[in-house]
Amino acid sequence: MERIIEICCGSYEDALNAYHGGAKRIELNSALHLGGLTPSLASLKLTKKNTNLKVITMVRPRGAGFCYNEIEFEVMKEDAKSLLENGADGIAFGCLNKDGSICFKQTKEMIEIIKSYQGEVVFHRAFDCVEDPYASIELLIELGVDRILTSGLKPKAMDGKDLIKDLQEKYGSQIEILAGSGMNASNAKEMMKYTGIYQVHSSCKDWVNDATTHRHEVSYAYAPAPHENDYDVVSKELVEKIVKSIC
Repeated sequence: MERIIEICCGSYEDALNAYHGGAKRIELNSALHLGGLTPSLASLKLTKKNTNLKVITMVRPRGAGFCYNEIEFEVMKEDAKSLLENGADGIAFGCLNKDGSICFKQTKEMIEIIKSYQGEVVFHRAFDCVEDPYASIELLIELGVDRILTSGLKPKAMDGKDLIKDLQEKYGSQIEILAGSGMNASNAKEMMKYTGIYQVHSSCKDWVNDATTHRHEVSYAYAPAPHENDYDVVSKELVEKIVKSIC
């Protein structure tokens, strides 16, 4: 299989940097500092207009976990339809019950929507909050999910590489496994070699200063020192490095 680097993008500018850095596929979000929320339609439309990237769009209505009430889920379904109607190649989402099991009803409904537009179905790192990864992946396969994004239930994917390897060996012929969290040019090839997967997900993050973040006694900072006056961006140079690293 062709090796793939998927870049996690939080804006149209990030998407351009990923594209010019040599990426072929991105996950498009907003608010990456919250773990990634649903992107704007403008960022999707501009990305599809001005690049040839495959664009998987996040559908996530808020931060924190993945147990959604009916009001939140109604928004998720409408967002998915709007994104797919405006060029998204697939949707990344994740719906759980309070006990850490996959929410069958919501997951099934989302898959039906995505498939009706011939989109790719990606279950994102909500998978890393499941109680039983084996029962969960088997249910996701049964429901028709194309790919899962996972760090192997650990904060960083390299720490979860043994589970990723086991999932790949047991289920890799039935579902794509995408490793994400802490992936970069120094470890992407190692992850692929050790686990047998052929795709990794990376943020390739850098920082840009905005001098208006903190003025007088008012602060809109979200990053800790030394980046309290910065916002995060995708680095074209770091994308180039990770893309070259897997060759």
